Amino acid sequence: MLSRRGFVAGCACGLLAARAGAAQAAPILTDDGLYTQSWFLQSFLEFADDLQGAADKGKRFAIMWELKGCPYCKETHLVNFAKPEIESFIKERFEILQLNIIGSREITDFDGEKLPEKAVAAKYGVRYTPTFQFFPERAAGLSAKKPRDREVTRVQGYVEPQHFLAMFRFVAERAYEKGTLRDFLKGSS
Repeated sequence: MLSRRGFVAGCACGLLAARAGAAQAAPILTDDGLYTQSWFLQSFLEFADDLQGAADKGKRFAIMWELKGCPYCKETHLVNFAKPEIESFIKERFEILQLNIIGSREITDFDGEKLPEKAVAAKYGVRYTPTFQFFPERAAGLSAKKPRDREVTRVQGYVEPQHFLAMFRFVAERAYEKGTLRDFLKGSS
């Protein structure tokens, strides 16, 4: 029979083990004040090449726009990406490029235009953080489209974990070809 002390000690060990496992998935706070994941795409910031690289790995290309001090961006990292089922689903199927909505790094857009991050955010009409942009499987023809028409879907603001995973499933399953994300979320609740 397990004593109360043995039970408490066992629970404490289990809690410590759970925390140790969570620490492996902990986000990294970068010098620019953004949280990031170790598995996010390291890029030369050329969208067409990034999309092609993702496709070559059988993955989809997505951009996560963030801002230093954004509480919802932090929550996305500390809560959503910390869930093993979410992290593993996304890592297996997506390349995520993290961009700063007011950043100055030079990006080469699908149309070849070179702009700083903040100008690319304005070009695409990104005004909130976090914002996730999801792109088609291939870059062919994207340069001729208007910026917003290049995306297969976009999600702005913090999304609870259940719906966060569903938005990635929506893109991975190409459900956007059949309906809206809102309809998809209703069907997966």
